[in-house]
Amino acid sequence: MTTDTERATATTAAVADARADLYDLLAAALDGETDVLATAIRDGSLADVTATLPVEIDVCALESDSVDETALSIAYDNLFVVPGPRYVPPVASAHRDRPSESFESDSPFHEEGQAGELLGDPAATMASLYERAGVRPERGEFPDHVAAQLGFLAAVTRAAAGRGDRRDADALERARSFQREALTRLGWLDAFHEGVAAVDGSDGVFTAVVALARTVAAWHARDLEVA
Repeated sequence: MTTDTERATATTAAVADARADLYDLLAAALDGETDVLATAIRDGSLADVTATLPVEIDVCALESDSVDETALSIAYDNLFVVPGPRYVPPVASAHRDRPSESFESDSPFHEEGQAGELLGDPAATMASLYERAGVRPERGEFPDHVAAQLGFLAAVTRAAAGRGDRRDADALERARSFQREALTRLGWLDAFHEGVAAVDGSDGVFTAVVALARTVAAWHARDLEVA
């Protein structure tokens, strides 16, 4: 007979698994896997997730039966790959408030004194976290790339979901500790979202993807009581 405790544990694990799957999907979308993103838009996966959130966000761009994958791929490259007027760096280092080093680029994110240097402190911090957790994200060119950070969250969230046995309480708390630390490193998603929205438009697909990522992470942090 299933006890209340066992049912609660199963529910908690199911929620954690669902979160991990979503983080994986968002990581893929923000690492240039536009075919994965297009499929999620067509089948309504992202729209369905949004409907379960306790806050309302505009993700109309993620609700469509028809998706132009070529246009989506071009939009991704212009936003996150090719330095230029539409470029928004998908790495935490570039969104620091402290003065940066000089870069040769048209992007406002690379003007001297306004942006973080490539592979700055956030990258070093995330690399250290990955090493301590024994997890190497498969996505993201740099340790502080948004796809790498979301991929790491997927891994440790899934690990926490499978460690609900009280006999393994230390391992469970370790996984939760990595979740908390990773979530505290995602504060830069606010600035990232603003930057993407300014270029992609408030109704842009990638604006909606980043909005969903920051909202899901913030709610996860709240659940784990991360300030």
